[in-house]
Amino acid sequence: MLLEVKNLTTKFKSKKGTTTAVNQVSFHVNEGEILAIVGESGSGKSVTSLSIMGLTPGEVSGEIIFKGEDLKQKSDKEMQKIRGDKISMIFQEPMTSLNPVHRIKDQLMETILTHMDMNKEEALKRAITMLDLVGIPSPEKRINDYPHQMSGGMRQRVMIAMALSCRPELLIADEPTTALDVTIQAQIMELLYRLRQKFNMAVMLITHDLGVVAESADRVIVMYCGRIVEEAPVIELFETPKHPYTRGLLDSIPKIDEDKDRLFMIDGMVPNPLHMPKGCTFSDRCDKCMDICRQMMPALVTDGNRSVRCFLYHNEVEVSE
Repeated sequence: MLLEVKNLTTKFKSKKGTTTAVNQVSFHVNEGEILAIVGESGSGKSVTSLSIMGLTPGEVSGEIIFKGEDLKQKSDKEMQKIRGDKISMIFQEPMTSLNPVHRIKDQLMETILTHMDMNKEEALKRAITMLDLVGIPSPEKRINDYPHQMSGGMRQRVMIAMALSCRPELLIADEPTTALDVTIQAQIMELLYRLRQKFNMAVMLITHDLGVVAESADRVIVMYCGRIVEEAPVIELFETPKHPYTRGLLDSIPKIDEDKDRLFMIDGMVPNPLHMPKGCTFSDRCDKCMDICRQMMPALVTDGNRSVRCFLYHNEVEVSE
């Protein structure tokens, strides 16, 4: 087991009150696997990844065990050494993640020089090699470009090259294909999959795109309102989804063999994080809602390699929390 997250909770305080963006989340990532975390916007996916990296301004509690060491106990200086080296992250928008006033060369070399024992000439060679590895043509020329001189897909490839330049053991990819057209999305995911195999690197894929999940992930975690509501191997999740929210997400995927005037849509809206409903946070939108769902939050229950947070399954399986 490469990464184990235990009871991760992240809270943000404001004048209006305290928002719990991530609530008692526990999961693990094995070496070399792709774990996908899915859910609507506001479900806590990105905050979970930022909390692991120590990059959120919120109040974070719980344990984040990476290779036997709790990252929560590390100082800022120790975390700076880990970030970009052992654990790397690709952020949602490459144009805002790359510094527009510095050349690609300078930004790639900074990461390499920070974490690896190389001089500037060696770092430049490695930077060019990484650009070539991620499929950027004429890397020895393009490395002198500024970010605005590259397309969105090229900038995303630069972000991947930067993230992988020190051969991390865990890559956190936060919506790596957002704002890219379908063809480029497929190329980026194929690139990540190929590099995962080449370096035996674990990937934590944060996304709302279930098509990407189906093609690339080994296991899937479904989040809603800051909690895990279902976890399963990818094939089992798509073939037999258990939680009503998971079923709603899968029903929302357009199917080529169905002739419908309108696509399926989950009723209602994600609740205000400052005014969560009593009981199950999905109860107001659920077509299977029972009286108990409006009174109590169901625990996460486990059956073999699957977990689900729903009262429909409490009599069948073992409660895990």
